[in-house]
Amino acid sequence: MDMTLSDDQLMIQQLAQKFAQTELDPVADKLEQEGGREIYLANLKKLAELGFMGLNIESQYGGTDVGTVGFSIAITEIAKACASTAVTMSVNNMVAEVIQVVASAEQKEKYLPKLCSGEYSAGAFCLTETTAGSDPSNMKTTAVLDGDEWVLNGTKQYITSAEYAGVFIVWAVTDKSLPRGKGISCFLVEKDSQGFLPGMSVSKAEEKMGQYASSTNEVVFDNCRIPKDSLMGELNQGFKVAVSELAGGRIGIGSLALGLGLAAMDFARNYITERQQFGQAIADFQGIQWMMADAYTDLEASRLLLMNAADTKEKGQLFSKQASMAKLFATEKANSACYTALQLMGGNGYIKDYPLERYSRDVRITTIYEGTSEIQRVIIARELLKDVR
Repeated sequence: MDMTLSDDQLMIQQLAQKFAQTELDPVADKLEQEGGREIYLANLKKLAELGFMGLNIESQYGGTDVGTVGFSIAITEIAKACASTAVTMSVNNMVAEVIQVVASAEQKEKYLPKLCSGEYSAGAFCLTETTAGSDPSNMKTTAVLDGDEWVLNGTKQYITSAEYAGVFIVWAVTDKSLPRGKGISCFLVEKDSQGFLPGMSVSKAEEKMGQYASSTNEVVFDNCRIPKDSLMGELNQGFKVAVSELAGGRIGIGSLALGLGLAAMDFARNYITERQQFGQAIADFQGIQWMMADAYTDLEASRLLLMNAADTKEKGQLFSKQASMAKLFATEKANSACYTALQLMGGNGYIKDYPLERYSRDVRITTIYEGTSEIQRVIIARELLKDVR
């Protein structure tokens, strides 16, 4: 397999690097503080103008159409500077891809240009509930058809970008008589000119351990009425849509984790060449060198797994196993890399004056969202056993 990037992919990588270095790096710490939201949203708009909010979306809808490999590369570069920006970018791309794959022609024309152009600050993926996280088939949110409207009732948790999203993909049970997972449908819920629809509310942002700048909210539907044509795709077939699109999202989160791990190790690598102990740079000690070598080897292996998963998806082949392997390995090794980098910096790594403290907080969630490491192992094992049964 040729791993050489195409001209378009190189251009995306270089553009993402430049944006990360000039626009995100200088403000990454400020985004986590009170008053950082305006800068954060302004940067999302700039990313949209550069084409990063619809990387795998067809040009006729305003997308960049560079494919999954280009998407992965771009997420990694943005995450090196700001994981909070990268996760919103990743989810927005995932929402746009779901619409492109499943929605009607009219729905595509209505929503995709707004997601790609930045008219919507972001899109939101409303799947998780209290009883439906690793097991989305156990969701309790319902949608009941009443005349020409669907009535939504239920609560979604941990929804990225909910408070400033322009459109929400919402999964709900539409036929309780069917077996679990068989009676679920997905809907497109859009803000109106006055804001959130009647019967729809979004909680204040959760106070998280990391990725502060990206909002994570609870979304509540209380007899929320949406038009009949808000249904996306086939009735009662939404569970299959969720499962297939989550696999693509795992490539995004693995790529985000890789960016964090590389940023942490790059910073620590420069530090150890300057830090002196026992009359020499600590980079000259073999123990330090081995820690660095192991971390970079793991990160390079992560990159190769992600590229393989992205390439497989781009070719239209089954990629669930590859995506889960890449997500599992990249997120676990990125966590290790951030902690190795912090250890290499000693006490300074634990101080907020240096970015290692932020990297280590931001990377922790990557082994949890878009499917925990444990769930990735279940998926991988299931796919492997299919081959012999």
